[in-house]
Amino acid sequence: MSTKLFEDIIFGPVRSRRLGISLGVNLLPTYGKVCSFDCIYCECGYNSERRGDKALHTRTQVREALQQRLSAMKEAGEELNVITFAGNGEPTLNPEFEEIISDTIELRNQYYPEVKISVLSNGTRVTDDSVFRALNRVDNNILKLDSAIERTFKIINAPNNTALSVRQHIEGLKRFNGDFILQTMFLRGTHNGEEIDNTTPEELSAWIEAVKEVNPKMIMIYTIDRDTPEKNLQKISPEEMNKIANRLESLGYKVSVSC
Repeated sequence: MSTKLFEDIIFGPVRSRRLGISLGVNLLPTYGKVCSFDCIYCECGYNSERRGDKALHTRTQVREALQQRLSAMKEAGEELNVITFAGNGEPTLNPEFEEIISDTIELRNQYYPEVKISVLSNGTRVTDDSVFRALNRVDNNILKLDSAIERTFKIINAPNNTALSVRQHIEGLKRFNGDFILQTMFLRGTHNGEEIDNTTPEELSAWIEAVKEVNPKMIMIYTIDRDTPEKNLQKISPEEMNKIANRLESLGYKVSVSC
C-alpha cells in the first residue's frame, strides 16, 4: 500500500499547492486514522486499512509541540504562510478541537502574527456548536463538497454515517452564510466496478447549483496528485480543470485551481 500516514503531531513545513508554505497539525492518531468519511482518494488510505493506534493527541500535547516548533522556526528565521489542521483523518473529531484552535490563535499571534490558520475539514461536524464556533475563528475554513448527486457523494466520500445525505451535508455548509472556502476534488474512474466521474454535465450542473446555494467566498478545485487507496482513478486534465474554473469565475467566484 503506497498511501501514508502523518507520523507526528506537527509535520512540515511543506509547500502546499493551495496554501503556500504550510506547517501541518495532526490532531488524530500517529499510527492510525480516524475519519467520518472514507474517501476513495484519501492519501492516508482507507479507514479499515489504518486501524492502528486510535489515541487522539491531547490539547496539552498539541500546544507544547506547536509552541516548540514555532519558536524554533522563528529563531531560525524560517518563512511560514499558514498553519494547517489536516493529518490522519478529520481534525474536528478531536473532542478538544475548539480549545486547540484557541491555543493556536494565541501561539500564532505570539510567533507569526501575519500567518493564516487553516482547517481542512470534510464538513461532517459543522452541526456541532463547538466545532462551528471554532471554524468561524480561523482564517481559512476549508470545507468539502465533491458532488451534489447522492450516488456520487456516497461512492466518493463514503460517509461512516450511512444516513447522511448530500442534502444534509449541503445544509450544514449553509450554516456559515458563505464565510468559508469550498474545496472539491475532481476525478474519474471506477470503484468496486462502478463508474465514477464528477465532471459530467449532469454532475457539474448539480454541483454548480449547490455552489450557488452555499455561496462560498472562494472555491478551491483540485485533482489527484498523490497515491490513492482506489487504484482505478484518473486525474482530470489541466484543460478540463480550467474550463470548470472559468464557469465559476463567470458567475463571480474567486477560484483556485490545482492540477
